[in-house]
Formats: sequence, structure tokens, C-alpha cells
Amino acid sequence: MADTAFDLIVLGAGPGGYVAAIRAAQLGMKTAVIEREHLGGICLNWGCIPTKALLRCSEINHLLHSLDQYGFAAKDVSFDIGKIVKRSRKVASQLSGGVKHLLKKNKVTVVDGHGKLDGAGKVVVDTTTYTAKHVIIATGARARVLPGLEPDGKQVWTYKEAMVPEAMPQSLLVVGSGAIGIEFASFYRAMGAEVTVVEVLDRILPVEDAEISAFAHKAFAKQGMKIITGGKVAKLEKSAKDVTATIEAGGKSTTVTVEKVILAVGIDGNVENIGLETTKAKTDRGHIVVDKWLQTDEPGVYAIGDVVGPPWLAHKASHEGVICVEKIAGLKDVHPLDTSRIPGCTYCTPQIASVGMTEAKAKETGHEVKVGRFPYIGNGKAIALGEPDGMIKTVFDAKTGELLGAHMVGAEVTELIQGYTVAKTLETTEAELMHTVFPHPTLSEMMHESVLDAYGRAIHF
Repeated sequence: MADTAFDLIVLGAGPGGYVAAIRAAQLGMKTAVIEREHLGGICLNWGCIPTKALLRCSEINHLLHSLDQYGFAAKDVSFDIGKIVKRSRKVASQLSGGVKHLLKKNKVTVVDGHGKLDGAGKVVVDTTTYTAKHVIIATGARARVLPGLEPDGKQVWTYKEAMVPEAMPQSLLVVGSGAIGIEFASFYRAMGAEVTVVEVLDRILPVEDAEISAFAHKAFAKQGMKIITGGKVAKLEKSAKDVTATIEAGGKSTTVTVEKVILAVGIDGNVENIGLETTKAKTDRGHIVVDKWLQTDEPGVYAIGDVVGPPWLAHKASHEGVICVEKIAGLKDVHPLDTSRIPGCTYCTPQIASVGMTEAKAKETGHEVKVGRFPYIGNGKAIALGEPDGMIKTVFDAKTGELLGAHMVGAEVTELIQGYTVAKTLETTEAELMHTVFPHPTLSEMMHESVLDAYGRAIHF
């Protein structure tokens, strides 16, 4: 007979849930994780990881068509979209298997099926009731659907269909220019498709610093991407071979006809059909309400990750899982999550990364600021790589020297941003950053120069 009594049950095995389960097991808790679909969740199977595998292929395709600048030549360069998709799925499968191994290694019980709360401390899967003093909800989120723009999986795609195309579309429309929309737009454009992006706000990548957003817009336009800001897709009309979108922007109505449409207009938390109504837990606009320790209004019931709201990032979910479990375990050095220290990355070409406040937000919250900038064209490594387009921007409090925010666009910035993230966690000021020795020749030197520039001391620009 299966063991059904645990110290902790985690509902969902995405990057928040499986990390929470492993940390709980490390701390001596008898732990179970319940997953209805894939270990690793959306991130590992249909999000962060497989999309990066696709984007790597598009980077290679771009490089193969830019060989002349490096002194190479190649004839009849082509690609097989089937093999590209197969590789992406293989990467996802490998990592999902890795999560299974980690859970087994840490003696976490994995229950396959759809779990529903049945009051505090009880979770029902099929006809079996599992009990635990503590339950963590980590059910994640799904693509948001707008009325009149419902996906059909054939001509109107969500991220899921966009990751496994049977054939490469010649043209497509991306609705939404957040990280998900821009990554798909970047992938398909680099693979040769004609791409149009529609954003309802006045600029693309609206959560990023306005200067970085403008730089990215110009870079995408230079690549041949068509971008419409302040625009709304009023309706979609399908025919046998294509889709015609009516777009309202600037008081005018225009139509765009494409083979496929990708919807990337945000996400909604998976709060339905998980038994929340049997508890005192509350929801607000499709997300579970929690306190700073991830506790819901029901004692012993917690929630982490995308289901509790922004920022909708895998690393945020994982960190919340650790915080939640360590607080349950009674560890004394646990700290609530400071979202201002969470970096965000978009893996388009050029890459975009940021942490902390934008310049506008810093000013809006009353800071007198010092702003530093350094362009890629001033960096030897960037020029040697053939990647001279980009910029690093830093925002400091003029009075205290506190690093308020850092914003980057250019090659490999998704790897560079962690330097500033560590600096924020350590509450570093401009003085420590100025006295830090950065290796030469590296892209990271631009981080140093941007700090110096904020105080009128840049050397190489």
C-alpha cells in the first residue's frame, strides 16, 4: 500500500516546485511532489530551455550567412526545421530526465496525476488522499487568451505550437513584444521569415529601460523586422492558407496577411481546479495572494512562482521555493525575496538583460541619479567578436552611490548581468565597482566603464 502521509507536499514540479521539494528533503522533511504532466514544468519542457535551443540554431544560421566578415565562405547553406525542432525537444527531454534523477537522489516521492486540495493538509490525486502538515502550490501559469484572438493550434499559435513548427512559415505576426514575443520574433526572423510585431503599448519590451528598448527597436528594424507600437489587433480572419489581421494603430486601421500568428500577450496563473475553494486562500486577478513568506491566508498552505504573480521568471520561482521551505523548517537566516535584485533576460538578437530600477523608475521614486553608459563599439573584445552593436547602462543614486539598476543590450549580456546582480545583493556602491579589477580583453570591461562614466571617469570612450 502506497505511503500517503508526508511532512510536505508540493503541487507542481516546475522550477519552483521541484527545487522546493529537493530543498525540503535536504532539510530532513518527508516530501512528495505531484505533477500531472512533465517534471520540470513549462520552463524545462515548453519554455526557457527548448526556446534557447531554438535560438541557438538561429544564431548559427545568422553566423553562417555572415561568414564573409570573418574571412570564410560557404555555399548552399540550408537547414532542416525538423532536425532543429528534434534537437530542441531532445534538450528538454534530457533535462526533464535530470530532474527525475535529482528527485530520486533526494528521496522525494513523485506522484503522477492532477492534485487538488481538499482543505488544509489534504491533496487528492484520483481516488487517493495524501496528507501533509504543509502544502506548497507551484502550479505555474499558462498563455493568456484574448477574446477574438483564440489560438487554434494550426494558424494561430501559442508559445507551444511556435516551438514545434512542422514547416518554416514564410511570414508571421507576433502579438505582444514582451520577452516571449520578442524571442520568437527574433528566432523566426533569423531563420528567414518575414516578421511583424504588434505591441499595444508605445514601445516594445515595455518593462525594460526606455533607452534599451529604443536601441533594440532599431536593431530589430535593421534586421528587417516590422514593428507596430501603440497598436491593437482588432480581429483575425482565417483562410485556407493564411490569416489576415486587422490592426488599429494611430487612429488608422490596416491589415496584415501572414501564414501564422503567435500570441504572446501575457500569462494567467493556474488557480482553477486545484481545490483553492476548500481553503481560505485568496486570489487576485488570477494569482494566489501570499505574504512575504509565501504563506496564503490558509495556515499551512503556501504558493510560489508564476501562480503568485510577477516577475514571471523561473529563477524567481526557484528562489521562492527555497525561501518558503527554509522558513517552514525554521531556519534563522532566511530573508524575504527582494524582487529588485532579480535579473531579467531576453535571449533575442541582440540579447537584453537588466536588474533593478530603470532610469525613469529611479527618478519617479524620488532618487537623484547619476547615469553611466558605455557602447560596445568602444570595447576591444566586442569588435574582435564582430559584435560591435550594444550598450551597457548603469543607474546610481547620486547621494549614496547605491547601484539602483543596470540595463544591457548586446552580445552575451544575459551572462554579464549577474555581475551587477551580485553587486546589488552585496549592496555595493560605485566605489567598490570602480575599484574592482575587470579582466582584459573581455566584454565585462564595459560594465566597469559604464560605472566610471556615471561619474565622469570613463577611460575608453
